Amino acid sequence: MSWRRVCGLVVTTVAVLAIAAGVVWIEGRDRFERPGPLPEQSVVFIPAGSGLVGIAQLLEDQNVIEDQRIFRVGVRVLGQARSLKAGEYAFPAKVSMRDALEILASGNVVVRRLTIVEGVTTREAISLIEAADGLEGVLTDLPPEGALLPETYHYRRGDSRQALLSRMTASRDKVLSELWEARAEGLPINTPEEAVVLASIVEKETGIADERGLVAGVFVNRLRKGMRLQSDPTVSYGITLGAGPLGRELRRSDLKKPSAYNTYVIKGLPPGPIANAGRAALEAVLNPETTSYLYFVADGTGGHAFAKSLKEHNRNVAKWRKFQRSGSK
Repeated sequence: MSWRRVCGLVVTTVAVLAIAAGVVWIEGRDRFERPGPLPEQSVVFIPAGSGLVGIAQLLEDQNVIEDQRIFRVGVRVLGQARSLKAGEYAFPAKVSMRDALEILASGNVVVRRLTIVEGVTTREAISLIEAADGLEGVLTDLPPEGALLPETYHYRRGDSRQALLSRMTASRDKVLSELWEARAEGLPINTPEEAVVLASIVEKETGIADERGLVAGVFVNRLRKGMRLQSDPTVSYGITLGAGPLGRELRRSDLKKPSAYNTYVIKGLPPGPIANAGRAALEAVLNPETTSYLYFVADGTGGHAFAKSLKEHNRNVAKWRKFQRSGSK
């Protein structure tokens, strides 16, 4: 075979190979960029230290991508092998390999939420934190009653339970400090800690936003006059000590039973909070409504009937008891 013919065959072979490589590249690029097999949004957790091979295999196993080999090549060609970040990611339906790469490189992991509602006890809040999906670690430094700020907290999978709990106490301290500085003058509340105690009682007495300031005003009036607070929720807390709901109606004997938290027996505030009060309840206590009311009782609509005198209060109580009897028939 002549040298010229050999050269011709080499050129032809190279051309064929180049064309084949081009076809493969075009096909690979098309598969890398076209919609993938995922039928609906899926959340996938990428453990730390997975590496490109591990990530590609995991994505294929979770049906996010159809071919891990093409994904690996595409990532390397684009120079993104070191850009992929561990964490929990939400991949939309039909996500392409290119878009999956961009999601992993962005670091925009799934943000989870835990809501601590106003009026829960610290024990109840801790149970919620311990049960929250995605958090890690054991709670060791437990705060006292009333030390948390109820609200919605955001976290990421792998975050520490203790760190989240610390955020809740820090948020409470910050809000309390701000509200204490802006408190009304002449309140019968001497310390921020006393404000937390009274706010926890207000929180348990009413769940109606418009009533918090009024209920706080009633308790402030009673404190000023040296009257007992006579708050049912404090009696319940004295029985359960925050372990959970009482699970029954209070009895008259409960109201007479001596307890550090029974405000039908003791004068002034109980020795500590009976729940975790939200910002609104703390604000209501430190800036209560100016009112002449000294009493309130449930009115059957979810709210309360307020009274300035015991005589008027007794009439409201009679209405409430009549409502209870009619509802039990």
